[in-house]
Amino acid sequence: MTSLLWTGPHDSDHVLVLAHGAGAPMDSPWMEEVAALLGGHGVRVARFEFAYMASRREGGRRPAPRAEAVLDEYRAVVERLRAETDAAPAIGGKSFGGRVASMIADEEFAAGRIRGLVCLGYPFHPAGAPERTRVAHLAELTTPTLVCQGERDPLGTRAEVEGYALSPEIALHWAPDGDHSLKPRKASGLTLADNLGAAAAAIAGFLTASR
Repeated sequence: MTSLLWTGPHDSDHVLVLAHGAGAPMDSPWMEEVAALLGGHGVRVARFEFAYMASRREGGRRPAPRAEAVLDEYRAVVERLRAETDAAPAIGGKSFGGRVASMIADEEFAAGRIRGLVCLGYPFHPAGAPERTRVAHLAELTTPTLVCQGERDPLGTRAEVEGYALSPEIALHWAPDGDHSLKPRKASGLTLADNLGAAAAAIAGFLTASR
């Protein structure tokens, strides 16, 4: 298992595990910004990398695997945090990382090992293939969940997502005019900082409510 990258106040009651997306590491500028913003709201963030991404730091070129292939890696991180901290963390991630977290969330929540799920830019379907949805398990999800999604995300626009049958446990925070990284277009009058700041505030509120 890779080492954990911690951000935020050491004495926080709110711990969030964040996994990276398919193509960028845990310390990408986007992940750094989100972790810093969450820390500003009193959230302690633990980031980690799946083995395929960690190998790239050593010159490897392993492609992103199927989400099902790394479920045990995420489970191991939860087990490690539970051994090191008293409070049950929330889990989640960016895109691929959030999808993986969503696939283990109910088993971990039922066992009392986590208290919530946070997905940033959930890949509701592959790019250019809206018919290949990844929502079947989301219809039955029992874990309190927050999805922060860009309104024009090509992997799940607002119009598309609002047509899905999702569990009532899933709350949606929409980033105005945001893409898959929540970034809006200049014409919107908003900035990425605006949307990330609003998402961080929404996540902090969600974690407080799900204590």
